[in-house]
Amino acid sequence: MEPGSFFFYGTLRHAPLLTTVLGREVETHPARLSGHAVHWAEGQAYPVIREETGAEAEGVTVEGLGPEEAARLHFYEAGFGYAAEVRPVETGSGAISAQVYLPKREIPCGEPWSLARWAESWGAVATEAAREIMALRGERPPEAIFARYHQILVRAASRLRARTGGPATLRRRAIPEDVRLETWRQPYARFFAVEEFDLRFRRFDGSMSEVVPREVFISGDAATVLPYDPSRDRVLVIEQFRPGPFARGDGQPWLIEPVAGRVDAGETPEDAVRREALEEAGIGLGELLPIAAYYPSPAGKAEFLYSFLGLADLPDGWAATASGVADEHEDIRTHILSFDRLMQLVETGEVENGPLLISALFLARHRDRLRGAA
Repeated sequence: MEPGSFFFYGTLRHAPLLTTVLGREVETHPARLSGHAVHWAEGQAYPVIREETGAEAEGVTVEGLGPEEAARLHFYEAGFGYAAEVRPVETGSGAISAQVYLPKREIPCGEPWSLARWAESWGAVATEAAREIMALRGERPPEAIFARYHQILVRAASRLRARTGGPATLRRRAIPEDVRLETWRQPYARFFAVEEFDLRFRRFDGSMSEVVPREVFISGDAATVLPYDPSRDRVLVIEQFRPGPFARGDGQPWLIEPVAGRVDAGETPEDAVRREALEEAGIGLGELLPIAAYYPSPAGKAEFLYSFLGLADLPDGWAATASGVADEHEDIRTHILSFDRLMQLVETGEVENGPLLISALFLARHRDRLRGAA
């Protein structure tokens, strides 16, 4: 085997991802692995390789990697359940022996793999996710990190959406040098995570602050929708138990809310609310009207919300029903309310959910126009 030689057939052919995993840019060369074919893992957004007579797996080789770079690769691939085995591969200058990452378990295969398709939909978010994964190397075993891979992808997609920032006509127009990160830690990570930062930030007098510690609760972006039937002047809301009010000691921890859910990696906020409306209430939505995009509690939470009003058909005879995703332990009851009843709940304080308050006030402002159009 050539020292430090690796053959990549899947996502690590994507140069930005490979650079993130290795910690530096490297030169790659086209190569082929005979007797193998690369397919999409069935129902997944990653590839799997399998032996297949007469096939050739296209890929690239990287040579001359050192022990530290090899260790970084082994760490990253171990999280996905892949391990390196030596295989002969064909390059433009002849055959060499290289390490190839193969699955340690049987993975059902789908259609032939397309790097271009994967890169278009997943390249940026997978590369962003890899930055968090590699930052945790040495802190936790790869299996523990990759048990949260879905949550890490959600967080990565949130960071990508946030990167350009919003308008800055009144507030300071920030530049990267205005915040200096000294250290980063992630002491807790399951469905949610807590991250600790030691940082400096630009003061309004132009100087940099001293190093200050900050802790942030990480949950990823989410989206909400209030379904509204303008012809019948009624809305659909949901009711469910919420652990946040319970932890506060609230004697009424069941809340009235809009339909809501996290924005998964690979979907838009609009996609998310359409999916959640089907999952939580069993209804399809028509036109989506953006209400606002905002941080509900920016002092200690990284969550960012996208709220919509969704035009819908809410006919007579709709009874309160229980629904939700079983494996997420959701127990959700739906209610159809007249607009006046909704505003009564707002006035009495029975609506305590921020996104529903914002959505109700938006509807109150635009209701006449929407009813007129209907």
